[in-house]
Amino acid sequence: MITWWQVAGSLALVAVAVGLARWEGIPLGHEIVWAVFRSFVQLIALGYVIKWIFEANNVAWVVPVLVVMVVFGAFTSRGRAPGVPHALPILLLAIGIGAAATIGLALAVGAIHATSRALIPIGGMVIGQGMVSSGLSLSRLQFELGDSSAEIEARLSLGATWRQAVDPILRRSITAGMLPTIDSTKTAGLVAIPGTTVGMLLAGAAPLDAVRLQLILFYLLVGSTAIVAVLATTMAARGFFVTDAHQLRELHTQPGGAGAGHVARVPL
Repeated sequence: MITWWQVAGSLALVAVAVGLARWEGIPLGHEIVWAVFRSFVQLIALGYVIKWIFEANNVAWVVPVLVVMVVFGAFTSRGRAPGVPHALPILLLAIGIGAAATIGLALAVGAIHATSRALIPIGGMVIGQGMVSSGLSLSRLQFELGDSSAEIEARLSLGATWRQAVDPILRRSITAGMLPTIDSTKTAGLVAIPGTTVGMLLAGAAPLDAVRLQLILFYLLVGSTAIVAVLATTMAARGFFVTDAHQLRELHTQPGGAGAGHVARVPL
C-alpha cells in the first residue's frame, strides 16, 4: 500500500525540476509548483468523487464527469495557443467529438465495458491525450501562420484558396500533435513500460491481462489523437482567413519572451 510519506518523498524530484529550471533561467518554476499543487488537490477530490460514483454503481454519472474533463482540457489547450481565433469552442468540439467517437466505437466492438469503473478512467486518458494533441497542433499552427504570412499571401494572390494556401502548414501542425502518441505507441515495451501496465502489475494483475488492456488504450489514443488533431487544426486554420475573399486576416507576433513568434489575433 502506498503511504502519504512515500508521496511526500517523491516531491524531491519536483524540487530537482524547479532547481534545474532556475539554474537554466527558464521561467517555469512557478508553473511547476502550481501544477504540483493543483494535481494534489484535483486528484484527492477526484478520488473521493470516483469512490462515490463507483459505490453508487450508476453509469449515468459518467457523462457529466467526462464533460467536465472536456471543458477543463479545452481551457488548458487554449492557453497554449492564445492567438488562435475562437479557440475555446473549437477545442470543446474537437476534444468532445474525439472522445465520443473513440469511446463509442470501443463500446460498439466490445473493447471496453459500459461501466463507470471502465469508462471514467479510460475516458480521462482519451480526453487528456486529446488535450495534449490539440494544444501542440494549435501552438504549431499559430507559430507557422505568423512566420509564413508572406508566403501564404503570395499563394492567395496567385489564386489559391485559403485551404490550398495553408495546406502544408496544416499537415505539419497535425503531425506535431500526433507524433507524441505515435512515438509512445511504437516504443512501448522497449523504451518504457506504459503507466497502465505498471499500475496493473503493481496491483497484482497477470502480465498478459495488463498488456491486453494497455494495447486497447494505445489503439484508442492513436485514433482519438488523429480525430482531435485534424478537427481542431482544420477548424482553427479557417478562422485566420476571410473565407469569402480568400484573404489572410491581419496578424501580428508577440515580441520577446516565451511567446515570441506566436501569432496574436487583432480584433476581427
